[in-house]
Amino acid sequence: MNKFCHFCHLPESRIIDSSPLALVIRDAYPVSRGHTLIIPKRHIDSFFDLSELERGDLFVLLDRAKLVIDEEFQPQGYNIGINDGAAAGQTVPHVHVHLIPRFAGDLPDPRGGIRWVIADKAKYWP
Repeated sequence: MNKFCHFCHLPESRIIDSSPLALVIRDAYPVSRGHTLIIPKRHIDSFFDLSELERGDLFVLLDRAKLVIDEEFQPQGYNIGINDGAAAGQTVPHVHVHLIPRFAGDLPDPRGGIRWVIADKAKYWP
């Protein structure tokens, strides 16, 4: 690896859960209270290049992280997302899954959810 990867060099104090192939941290730049990242331990750029075992560990930790967030923050919903590639907005070229708690009233009209990444396409209802 030629470039420094922040996710490959996380301090132990940032890790709030882990499994054999993945780990969980809180996002350093959260969009909501409890915004959490699930990250494979192996450095890999794209979700589509993960092994089946790595994907399984990510989803096990996703479920566990949701339970922790439910207890700590009591959100009314979640957005779950992966930015895969620079054109999709990926800024850290190491796969990570965003688990973003959503709260009633955090937006005036949350309909459309992640469709708002391309604002002109978000609103598909009359």
